[in-house]
Amino acid sequence: MSSTTEAAPAQERTRSLYRGDPGMWSWVLHRITGVATFFFLFVHVLDTALVRVNPDTYDRVIETYKNPVVGLMELALVAMVLYHALNGLRVMLVDFWSKGAQYQRVMLWVILAIWFVVMIPAAGRIFYNMFAGH
Repeated sequence: MSSTTEAAPAQERTRSLYRGDPGMWSWVLHRITGVATFFFLFVHVLDTALVRVNPDTYDRVIETYKNPVVGLMELALVAMVLYHALNGLRVMLVDFWSKGAQYQRVMLWVILAIWFVVMIPAAGRIFYNMFAGH
């Protein structure tokens, strides 16, 4: 037996879930809001098509939408569409503006501030419509 010691093999790095910065989460949220908006549009086209098939069925479907749960879903839809639109502008600036990548983090915080400022009155109006019966 030799008295020399062998070096332990280098350990391979294990991969883990990337817990990135706000830019990564804005990317994830952009994808989620895009898919959710697509599904809303799909359902909206289907329920609107009912008016041509059977107007009475259409009226019944629309009547089921007049409840607070659907009002909250409407609020979520407005929030998602607004975020998706504002973040889409940010993505275009990052892609087409020569300094876009340099300012992408600042632009993210600006669009989140705009989103928040616009969502306050939008939420107020949606809640007013939900509970005032208009």
